[in-house]
Amino acid sequence: MTGRRRLIPRPFSRARVIPIASAAACTAVIASLLAGWGSLPGTGDSGEKDPITVMTWAPEDTKATNMPGMPAMAEAYARWVNSRGGIRGHHLRVLTCNERNDSVYAAQCAQRAVDEGAVAVVGSYSQFGRAFMSPLEVKGIPFIGGYGASDEEFESPLSYPVNGGQASLLAGNGRQLVGDCKRVALVRPDTIQGDQMPSLLNSGLTSGHRQPAKDIKAPEDGTDYSSEVNRALDGVHADPAVYGSPRADGKADGACVSASLGDHTDAFFDSFRRLQEDNLRVRVASVLGSVGQSLVNRTGGSAGPLEGADITGWYPVASDHRWDPMRKVITDFAFDDNRIDPADQGVQTTWIAYTVLRSLVEQLDDQGTEDITSHALQKALDRGDRAVDTGGLTPKLRWRDEDMLAVQDFPRIVNGTVTYQVVRDGELAAARQGFVNVTSTLERRHSDD
Repeated sequence: MTGRRRLIPRPFSRARVIPIASAAACTAVIASLLAGWGSLPGTGDSGEKDPITVMTWAPEDTKATNMPGMPAMAEAYARWVNSRGGIRGHHLRVLTCNERNDSVYAAQCAQRAVDEGAVAVVGSYSQFGRAFMSPLEVKGIPFIGGYGASDEEFESPLSYPVNGGQASLLAGNGRQLVGDCKRVALVRPDTIQGDQMPSLLNSGLTSGHRQPAKDIKAPEDGTDYSSEVNRALDGVHADPAVYGSPRADGKADGACVSASLGDHTDAFFDSFRRLQEDNLRVRVASVLGSVGQSLVNRTGGSAGPLEGADITGWYPVASDHRWDPMRKVITDFAFDDNRIDPADQGVQTTWIAYTVLRSLVEQLDDQGTEDITSHALQKALDRGDRAVDTGGLTPKLRWRDEDMLAVQDFPRIVNGTVTYQVVRDGELAAARQGFVNVTSTLERRHSDD
């Protein structure tokens, strides 16, 4: 990304081999939890079929957004399926890579996937799609269920997204705010990725006949956002006839601030909280990935600035029973790995992406295909003989040409749904049941709004 500080590459560590854990104690429990999810991985001799090598990468220990739970979830998933004999007899070998929020490392992670024979990259995070997609495209390696942090994930014919990425979250957040807000300020990163955010949020606002948001650029890796808070709050109380008089709870009707700064959203709300006289009069909002339950807890729970916040996500709220199978796998196979937060959208996306991989391998096995190659996976994805059921965590997924949505700049989106959540009594809860389809909002959006 333009202006980003480059790091000096260091050699990657050797790939870790995921151990095969005994399944005797938990097979019955997991089978019960996953009943109705289609056929389970086989339990035949591990020597009967070749292993499947895949990679999951994400940034860790950086000054910007970090997603350590994604590779950790991938490793736990591999332990689980391998404890059951693999996916239809194919043991799963997971390579992980620290992408470091750097284009050089993103390209190196992709090249390592190529060099070590990965048949897919699954459930990964990177903003540098241009750097990582080229090596994968040269070798025909599909990119399955990325986080949706780069444009190329919604452009490359080798990318198979499971969500609508930043586009659906921002458009959905704009639509969610229509009912509560007459004036919105958007605080977003001063980056190429951040430059897309205003038009996306505004597509949702204007669909409800609201004015476009006030665009406030902020450093992606800032530690104090007092200046941005003051700019966001500027004019909030200038005209009570427009923005409303303060309510009994101290908030001003119609005045809203939506902040989406990744890992540094917490620093923004810390600055916001310190300007207590003003921030109590303003409704706040964000998207999951920038805000989560851990941040709500750290900022004071029900007494903090996020109480009552409108939050937009891709998936059901973390307490939803549809996440029970994932939670069971984390409990039994993550071995107290504190990188994995089951409420984190990166962890959730990785779980869904590996669910897609498992479904594809099962489809190929049903067709008599024993050699699971990148080409075989790509053909199965493109053909879409059977929609992938993610257990209700997303709509059923397919990536045929007819499944692609007509969204400007994001032609590979097949899932244009979001969920509306709210912070209620210090807990993230569903603001409404079911998915909200923002496809029409995205299709009407213009990138130069």
